[in-house]
Amino acid sequence: MKHHDQVADAFGSTAAAYLTSQVHASGADLDNLAATFAATNGHATVLDMGCGAGHASFAVAPHVREVVAYDIAPQMLATVEAAAKARGLTRIRTQQGAAETLPFEDGSFDWAISRMSAHHWRDVPRALADVHRVLKPGGRLKFIDIAGIDDPLYDTHIQAVEVLRDASHIRDYRADEWLAMLDRAGFDATVSERWRIDIDFDTWVARMRTPPERVTAIRSMWASAPDEVKQYFDVQADGSFKLDALMIEGTRRG
Repeated sequence: MKHHDQVADAFGSTAAAYLTSQVHASGADLDNLAATFAATNGHATVLDMGCGAGHASFAVAPHVREVVAYDIAPQMLATVEAAAKARGLTRIRTQQGAAETLPFEDGSFDWAISRMSAHHWRDVPRALADVHRVLKPGGRLKFIDIAGIDDPLYDTHIQAVEVLRDASHIRDYRADEWLAMLDRAGFDATVSERWRIDIDFDTWVARMRTPPERVTAIRSMWASAPDEVKQYFDVQADGSFKLDALMIEGTRRG
């Protein structure tokens, strides 16, 4: 199975769980998105890349002309459509596809947003180059994702835990990696916020339907991790821990 198929399969089968997940359905970052677009003129067209169960789209839809909720998993998009209808959000439409190959005309959007998705993308630089293409000159982006860590010891442990939990995981990128990729793609970008997310272990693995042997492997990794790793991630007796997250904001050059 190719990686794109693996992502679509993994998240197609868990769409309903992501719609109701408190980690995904709430947070100051969603409030930030809503406030950002509430402060605009209401005419923006927005691309939500890797929309998942649609929470970022739901946050911005009341404040814009249109949101295209874009995801590789058809079942996620069906979940978004049903939830948008139930919430009376008529400005959301869905489109299926991969982040690296956006099926839109040049200069189609004023904004691109993405929340907790890019760590699954097969080729982030290629995706960012296509985002640059489909944004209007001066178009803006706001991306939110789990962050990689500058310290290699900590970073190795979190990447390993992530891929054990979800075989479609590729990489949580560090802030400097994000800024370098965005610069090469033609964006002026900054890291606007950093924070930590409390992860309840049992719901975290249940949401992804992580196989029992991989759950055991994650618990073993945490148990055998060096003390400073356990301290950094605030690993608890039940396996719960903290993840780093970041928000990147950028403007299209040219």
